Amino acid sequence: MSGPSKTPLTYAQAGVDIKAGNDLVKRIGPLAKSTARTGADVDLGGFGGLFDLAACKFDDPVLVAANDGVGTKLKIAIEADKHDTVGIDLVAMCVNDLIVQGAEPLFFLDYFASGKLDVDAATNVIAGIAEGCRQAHCALIGGETAEMPGMYAAGDYDLAGFSVGAVERTKVLPKKDIAHGDVILGLASNGLHSNGFSLVRRLVEAEGLAWDAPSPADDTKSLAEDLLTPTRIYVRSVLAALKANAPIKGLVHITGGGFQENLPRVLDDHLAAHIDLSAWKLPRVFQWLQKAGAIEEAELLRTFNCGIGMAVVVPMDVAADVMALLAAQGETVLPIGTITAREGDAVTFSGTLSA
Repeated sequence: MSGPSKTPLTYAQAGVDIKAGNDLVKRIGPLAKSTARTGADVDLGGFGGLFDLAACKFDDPVLVAANDGVGTKLKIAIEADKHDTVGIDLVAMCVNDLIVQGAEPLFFLDYFASGKLDVDAATNVIAGIAEGCRQAHCALIGGETAEMPGMYAAGDYDLAGFSVGAVERTKVLPKKDIAHGDVILGLASNGLHSNGFSLVRRLVEAEGLAWDAPSPADDTKSLAEDLLTPTRIYVRSVLAALKANAPIKGLVHITGGGFQENLPRVLDDHLAAHIDLSAWKLPRVFQWLQKAGAIEEAELLRTFNCGIGMAVVVPMDVAADVMALLAAQGETVLPIGTITAREGDAVTFSGTLSA
């Protein structure tokens, strides 16, 4: 005697919608094609993305790889239902790490994971990724969309990005001749970029602010719009300077850990970086956060970029020339410090952050 019949189960009933995934691939195909560059045809759908390095005509290239995410900035995008900029952040966090080693970004791949795929939201995210790739002149050659029921709360998603660049072997940064007396130039950030958002979200909650309320730092924008300003991508301007043979000795992406953790990455143990905090004005968004959280200056500097998204180390006698070159490429450039002999901390400060 046979047992009770069972209703056949499908993958969709388990929470994975293959059709939605296929619909997303169709939508993002044109977005990927818009990022085409020498070496990549960006046809999606294969098991792996292809890139022809020989087509880029390097003489003796070294490949440089970077991967990163956007952190809890994603929570603001999700809660505010504004998904069109975090993809730019994702690209920026990777390609800015490539350019500081002198590498030209070549291609990018993304990983998008959610509990249940929202095709519209995912399309907006990937449209941002494509925009970031266009800004960095790198090709979006592939990625992965993972639908994992039970792994994420309803509406939540996560992002990771992976990028590869190349640099001539003789032009890898930082150079070995960074020395006492070299000048540190700062390239302005355009906001928080993608660091410190766990603290930001806690302060917003403590202040009882809604994402659609006017930003305390800029009442022409909503709070979400202000905080979701996408990370500035420095690739085109810095790469132009490097290709013009600007005598840049070192580049530093000011991300998590701020000046204190990132500047030492380009310094030998006998050298220190001295930063004059009075050399630039603290942008209003950081002023608001500092006041709202009674954040001490050292903590602010360790958590946020405080208005400087990248540091450039150059010889003193050519600092003005490099500043002019970067300014011509659209950067706001300021002399913010010098390389000194190390007598204690790897990074020292004078002056104070002010409006």
